[in-house]
Amino acid sequence: MQTLRIKTDGLTQQVLVSGPDDGPLVILIHGFPELAISWRAQVEALGAAGYRALAPDMRGYGGTDRPERREDHTILHLVGDMVDLVRSQGREHAFVVGHDWGAPVAWHCALIRPDMFRAVAALSVPFQPRIPKAPPTELMRALSKRLGLGDFYINQFQAEDAHLEFEADVAGALKRAFYSYDGATPQARRSNGFQSNGQTFLTAVGDDVTLPPWMSEAHFDEYVAAFTGSGFRGPLDWYRCIDLNWKLTAAFQDTRVTVPSAFLVGSSDPVRAYAGQHEAGLKNWATDLRRQMEIDGAGHWVQQERPGQVNAFLLEFLASL
Repeated sequence: MQTLRIKTDGLTQQVLVSGPDDGPLVILIHGFPELAISWRAQVEALGAAGYRALAPDMRGYGGTDRPERREDHTILHLVGDMVDLVRSQGREHAFVVGHDWGAPVAWHCALIRPDMFRAVAALSVPFQPRIPKAPPTELMRALSKRLGLGDFYINQFQAEDAHLEFEADVAGALKRAFYSYDGATPQARRSNGFQSNGQTFLTAVGDDVTLPPWMSEAHFDEYVAAFTGSGFRGPLDWYRCIDLNWKLTAAFQDTRVTVPSAFLVGSSDPVRAYAGQHEAGLKNWATDLRRQMEIDGAGHWVQQERPGQVNAFLLEFLASL
């Protein structure tokens, strides 16, 4: 594997790369709070299988440029970055894979540019259709009130200074995030996304957290160093753009993902508590859904918790194309 810096339109992206220059192009999109290195096992496996695998640090993260304006982190910017990455390789087509926040980006790559992104695989987060009646944060507040579970973390992230809590203790914040969404964490201590009694995404976890079994100290130090340098403002701006995304994607209301697709989720992924409702109807929105798989006992960080199974899933799906 190599780490390259690739200049695209208005952005320089740091990218983890493996595989032959002329291999079929596969782009892997990470989520929050992750980096390209979360795909290390997949980049290696795909490259060894003859694919040209690229995993970028996404806009606002790690070694990639960090735009100052919040409104420069919309879903259209993120899809545009992936289009530019394909073009930077002299290509017209690619397969796209996304995890966590990267999954909605991957779904929208396939939704908006099916001519370029010929297939999509998503981990943890299924395609979530646009709901026309109200912006997402308004619907989330109504859901929180109806369930009586407290504040939903995405609503808390809308605050202008929400990123400062993460930056005050980068190592502590990352450790809490990884612990509270991991499959090895006792179920009672996994996050359900809602915080009560004035708690936040971080304080709700507690102090006695440990690194997940799959996370070495050296690997964790890579995350800490990267986020110490780049901060959390950009990553949280992704969340702070979700209502703007809702406005910008009105033209795609009721549009289906028509390219071949696949979806994988861990059985113990806490995100299923709020995004899992879309799993059952996924085939209605991804009309060429070819495989839907659950990995028993895996949590949210599925490609790092179960790299062998995820590699096999992706390679089988890509080979079928």
